Amino acid sequence: MSSKTETVIAVINLFKAYSDIKAVDGISIDVKMGEVFGMLGPNGAGKTTTVEIIEGQRAPDSGSVTVLGMDALKDVRAVKEHIGVQPQSPALFPTLNVQEIIDFFRSLYKKTIPTQEVIELVSLQESRNVLVKNLSGGQQQRLSVALAFINDPDIIFLDEPTTGLDPQARRTMWEVIETFRKMGKTIFLTTHYMEEAERLCDRVAIMDHGNIIALGRPQQMIEDHFKESAIQFKMSDYPGQKAMASLTGVTKVVKEEEEEIILYTDNVPSTISSLLDLASERSAELSDLFVRQATLEDVFLKLTGKRIRD
Repeated sequence: MSSKTETVIAVINLFKAYSDIKAVDGISIDVKMGEVFGMLGPNGAGKTTTVEIIEGQRAPDSGSVTVLGMDALKDVRAVKEHIGVQPQSPALFPTLNVQEIIDFFRSLYKKTIPTQEVIELVSLQESRNVLVKNLSGGQQQRLSVALAFINDPDIIFLDEPTTGLDPQARRTMWEVIETFRKMGKTIFLTTHYMEEAERLCDRVAIMDHGNIIALGRPQQMIEDHFKESAIQFKMSDYPGQKAMASLTGVTKVVKEEEEEIILYTDNVPSTISSLLDLASERSAELSDLFVRQATLEDVFLKLTGKRIRD
């Protein structure tokens, strides 16, 4: 019987370039049986290219990919029998209803999950007779994800499954993914939402400009890179980076485009006290001030010098 320590995806020295752009620059990762593995990074980081190579949709320039012990670059048909891939919205045939499109996709596989069970897993019971073009954005995303596990795969690939969804629809999608986890499925998730990765993923790889710049468990990555807390606020009459960096306890200063300032500090009370003194001296107004623990977003910012959304 397979264990959760078994490697089901092994990527070694994977490289893919388009002209002078290195989309995937010699990365190596492994994914274990039954885990939710997240690949994080901004648009253009190389996430989708990596996933498409693993799925057998795109050929790399060099490197190797093994999926469930099979060579994903040579045994493409065999690999596809064991994986599920979230299709993009243009493939969802707008004039078919939910049940019809699920039945159609089921007809493409030898082994499938019953239609009713698929519909229930993604909570589309009340929409089973609704045309795809009349579904809400959240419902369309859930249907798209449903099509990724129609063939009862061992590994499910979800590429940015919550992009464009409102917060409520995003949380509903998280519940679907957590249901997959409980079913023992291995999930390879790409996202640029750090909160999503912290909530769902057992391990994450942070990707930027085709490189893996950090890999590990979310909380461990945060602890490895940050002992500080973050003080976040807005301030009229900003005194400049040098003045902020000189405040007691401050180890790093980040100035956001929307006038938001983040101070990383190893001494919250002293930093706030000196910040209040500075604001008083300049007759500057502080607003939206709060203290929080570091997050994966902070890790990305520390490693790359930019926000993941930039």
